[in-house]
Amino acid sequence: MIRWMLLIFIVLVLVNSTTGVLRKVGLGRLPGDFTFRLLGREVFIPFASAVLVTVLLFSAIKLVAWLF
Repeated sequence: MIRWMLLIFIVLVLVNSTTGVLRKVGLGRLPGDFTFRLLGREVFIPFASAVLVTVLLFSAIKLVAWLF
């Protein structure tokens, strides 16, 4: 359980650090993504984008595994 929480935290930190690039691509504007200001900083929590990226990566990995 701790591993999954740590993994989710790391993914959220990485995605949060690349918000500028992700917004240019279109991620971060999905209905499940939250952006709010907290103590003068903009916080971005990409729930829907994370699910979308996970599904796409899983599908790509599954396709590569099927090909080999």
